[in-house]
Amino acid sequence: MTSENEVSKLEIIRHSAAHIMAQAVAELFPGARLGIGPAIDSGFYYDFELPRPLVPEDLELIESKMVEITKKNQPFLCQTLSRHDAVNLFSGQPYKLELINDLPDNEEITVYRNGDFVDLCRGPHVSHTARVKAFKLLSIAGAYWRGDEKNPMLQRIYGTAFPSRSELDEYLTSLAEAEARDHRKINKQLNLFVTPEEVGGGLVIYGPKAGRIRTIIEEFWRRAHYDNGYELLYTPHIGRSNLWETSGHLQNYRDIMYSPMDIDGQDYYVKPMNCPFHIMFYKSQMRSYRDLPLRWAELGTVYRYERSGVLHGLLRVRGFTQDDAHIICTPEQIDNEINEVLRFSFDMWKVFGFTDLKLFLATRPEKAIGTEEQWQRASDALRRVMDAQGLAYSVDEGGGAFYGPKIDIKVRDSLGREWQMTTIQFDFNLPERFDMVYTGQDGQEHRPYMVHRALLGSWERFFGLLIEHYAGAFPVWIHPTQVAVLPIADRHVEYANQVSSELKQSGIRVTVDDRSETVNQKIRQAQLDKTPYILVIGDKEIEKGTLAVRLRTGQQRFGVTIKEFKATIKDLIEQRRNDLPL
Repeated sequence: MTSENEVSKLEIIRHSAAHIMAQAVAELFPGARLGIGPAIDSGFYYDFELPRPLVPEDLELIESKMVEITKKNQPFLCQTLSRHDAVNLFSGQPYKLELINDLPDNEEITVYRNGDFVDLCRGPHVSHTARVKAFKLLSIAGAYWRGDEKNPMLQRIYGTAFPSRSELDEYLTSLAEAEARDHRKINKQLNLFVTPEEVGGGLVIYGPKAGRIRTIIEEFWRRAHYDNGYELLYTPHIGRSNLWETSGHLQNYRDIMYSPMDIDGQDYYVKPMNCPFHIMFYKSQMRSYRDLPLRWAELGTVYRYERSGVLHGLLRVRGFTQDDAHIICTPEQIDNEINEVLRFSFDMWKVFGFTDLKLFLATRPEKAIGTEEQWQRASDALRRVMDAQGLAYSVDEGGGAFYGPKIDIKVRDSLGREWQMTTIQFDFNLPERFDMVYTGQDGQEHRPYMVHRALLGSWERFFGLLIEHYAGAFPVWIHPTQVAVLPIADRHVEYANQVSSELKQSGIRVTVDDRSETVNQKIRQAQLDKTPYILVIGDKEIEKGTLAVRLRTGQQRFGVTIKEFKATIKDLIEQRRNDLPL
């Protein structure tokens, strides 16, 4: 059994809540077959095979039954059983029997009882059901038994629990805010992208607004990379099968690759990664230590097969563009290169308004290539760089890729949620597989170090993060329309067009809404579009040659000169500021 000292208080509460929920379901649905019910980071869940499909209204019914159980203050009692007794006890529960059969012969089998309910479990639990005081059932989903699509589909109920009602209320409030900021929901309002079934699941088409945003960010990204010593490569979308055999993708990643295409009797694959193409350019000529380091970046679109059940807006897609780069260097250069990548990462995220970053050092997994000495040397290099900068980081034991350790960076958004984005990854695999060499000072051939690096991760996931972080109200410098000019009546259209023309000459993105609608309707539309600045043009503005400036938040200022307003906008754009001054 696991001791309470080894499990957090919150996890114990949530696991206990999962048992109480299973007890409630078993009482409400006689004949229910029980799966598993673990605590998870956001709460808990339990999987069931039930006589009928659940509907949202069932959650309230189950929750009420849970309240009844907690009020009975039933003790959680642990009991150790022989395998024979455990099999007899769960004779009507096939999923529990499968779990028992999978246990090693010498492993202790424990169950927990509360009231008439009993469940196969290692524990621990709270002492009595009344100690689970604040919980909420959240949603219903389908889940294959043990995550295998060949197994039966069960019904999963998600819930959450906290030590106090105030903590639960705070969490539910943040959950509601997260739902309101869901990038798929905001997309319906802003019309940024579509994923038509006719095209295929997980394949995104970006509209004019998203296209403008992407162009602005990519132009900034390219300039930043040139300024930081990178050169840009452009590589094909497909490659011959022998390329992917050499790289190891066909042996290790075939399940995520699309089926081959027969071209001139040869199998070709759409690329799941960009790295083999960069390596082929490296190998196109002899390289010397004088050439290194080489820093090659690419906004390369790759394609990976994801099961339809896991596709999720922009966050989980089948075609995505990585802000990919590969650094090829000598062993002596590696510390400085990692240091520069970290600095570049921090600078990049700061531009987009993210300063709360968390670092992880992911170390050697159980299955890995390369010697212990190589892994130790690479891990030490990553540690040295972070320690030298005084950076706090956690160690993700065994979390490295099979071909090398890595630094992962998670960013915290405006709701306090963490997103896995930046990766800085050693690779012992590809330099060996492709026989990459350079000529050293000694005239001999040496194997270079190779680092894979993605700062923003992928455009799709990054854009989804931006949408949710800003709730669609993008900073002025990346918003597709920075200013909306709204003439109140037809006699104000000419001046509105003059203002628009002058702003456009300064590189400011402007639209004029000269529709035959009321000014309030126009303002409403501009606010729905989350346009940062709204200029209302009426008789007073024409008479004085000024502007009535309104923020998308509703704040207003009158009598602003065009020169003053233009200077404000240009400063926001040039400095890439994320605030919205009036």
